[in-house]
Amino acid sequence: MDHINRPEKAGKVSRRVFYLSMQALFNAILVGFVAKGLVLLIDLITNLSFYGEFSFEERGPAGHHLGWLVIMVPIVGSVIVGMMARFGSKAIRGHGIPEAMENIILNESRIPPVITLLKPLSAAISIGTGGPFGAEGPIIATGGAMGSFTGQVIHISSAERKVLLAAGACAGMSAIFGSPLAAILLAIELLLFEFSPRSVIPVALACITGAGMHLLLFGSDPVFAMPPVPAVSDMALVTYVLMGAAIGVVAALVSRSVYWVEDMFEHLPFHWMWWPALGAVAVGVIGYFAPHTMGVGYDNIKTLLTGNVPFMLMLSLCVLKYLSWVISLGSGTSGGTLAPLFTIGGALGALMGVAVLQLFPGSGINLATAALIGMAAMFAGASRALLTAIVFALETTGQPHGLLPLIGACTTAYFVSFFLMKGSIMTEKIRRRGVNAPEEYIPDVMQQINAAMVAVQPEIMVRDTFTVAQVNILLDNHTYYQRHLLVTDTDGRFTGYLDRQQLLTADENTMAGQLVSRMAPFLLPGDDINMVAQMLEKYQLSVLAVIEDNRLKGIVTAAAIMHTYSERQLASARYHSAFFGNTRLLRLMARGKRLLVR
Repeated sequence: MDHINRPEKAGKVSRRVFYLSMQALFNAILVGFVAKGLVLLIDLITNLSFYGEFSFEERGPAGHHLGWLVIMVPIVGSVIVGMMARFGSKAIRGHGIPEAMENIILNESRIPPVITLLKPLSAAISIGTGGPFGAEGPIIATGGAMGSFTGQVIHISSAERKVLLAAGACAGMSAIFGSPLAAILLAIELLLFEFSPRSVIPVALACITGAGMHLLLFGSDPVFAMPPVPAVSDMALVTYVLMGAAIGVVAALVSRSVYWVEDMFEHLPFHWMWWPALGAVAVGVIGYFAPHTMGVGYDNIKTLLTGNVPFMLMLSLCVLKYLSWVISLGSGTSGGTLAPLFTIGGALGALMGVAVLQLFPGSGINLATAALIGMAAMFAGASRALLTAIVFALETTGQPHGLLPLIGACTTAYFVSFFLMKGSIMTEKIRRRGVNAPEEYIPDVMQQINAAMVAVQPEIMVRDTFTVAQVNILLDNHTYYQRHLLVTDTDGRFTGYLDRQQLLTADENTMAGQLVSRMAPFLLPGDDINMVAQMLEKYQLSVLAVIEDNRLKGIVTAAAIMHTYSERQLASARYHSAFFGNTRLLRLMARGKRLLVR
């Protein structure tokens, strides 16, 4: 039996991980330049649209002198975005992460290459003309598209392509905000749904590279610099935790409202290409009365974190920014969610802090800290990315004393939101399309089962000295359903597989040993079932031999794998039923039945 190349075990750090890491690192460098280009393009379009100047100066729309004509600016931008979506790619609509999740789950992490160009361009037009979005969503989508594209070019597996997609997406986030650890956690919580070296190492290297590009292209200061956060007292910590619970309620309502607005637009009697323009009417009208609600709004976040914000500005950023953002996003335009959620949450946290200080002057809370925990808790409750929200707030502000209140507030917000809404703002869109994103991180059952656990003794063994006639007689006298027969020599050593189709055309006196292929794949007893599945698919075999010390120990079939997998799943269901009392579901699984709800 000649040697064959055996697939490497899933999850093992190997040369494949090294190659993926180098590709992810190279992609991250490109994504860093794209992030800088996107920010400059947003600044250029903002200056052209609101000030009539060809300038890359960082300036928000709030200082314009257009008067009521400002209402027309976002409408014009949204018409252009709608036409790009209609005649370019519909995939540029939305805020990026749900679309990336859907491509990972349904499309083997394949994203059309055109998104790499159209997504940042459409987002720059949308935001530059006053759209109330952040730049992070588009750059995450663009980075993901770049990773997916390179994964398609170099012809790797869908699992490896998923890693490149996540690495590119999160490198974009790290390049914009200089938050590598939060970007890694975002990949784990929202894109990878796993924690293994084969995934985390390339993603981590990409995010660190993205952070390096941020230092090179944007500077070393925290993105949202704020006054020092004082150490919290017991009373203040309890207050922040309770505030987080209240923000969790609002986060669930915000998430629901986005898709309620989307549903309203779905009922309109004209083509979806014009929906962004209709949403932009609300952006323009609100922007006329509250100019600070337009544009990226990172300056609004910085202002909120000073703890010295006029009450009417806080109210405007909480209520009017929310209305502008939810209507515009629901209309299907292109933009991000992180910055708007941080703005709305920060303003809400600051308002709640003012109320608490008025009612309980001795609570010991700090308005800047209240805004900080409001921002992070809103994102944690809406996105269900708990660890990402906490670490992101720390990395972008550089305030270590904020850790304790952030953990308390974000955890309670997550807890409350979890019970109020089944999906999140990231998953609800794809859930409505019948696509369920993983909700928990559990060990891969297939990696816990090895070949020895599923191997059975073959019903028929063919000696290499048997003639075709003898093999046919053997088959006539036994029930054997597999297409391939195992062939051994006179000492019981495995020599290869005999395809039953060959018996139909071969001469009756031909010996079985003459028909087997010498490139015969085999398994070792410790090989996990992921490897078994790969080999069954790669070599198109109905059985695989399990070899130990050059002796045949048994065979593995697809039916045996499914039986063992089902047994493990049933055991898991028993475990969960002990906590949740879902005994009816357990009985149905045991009987192999499905529940039909009418």
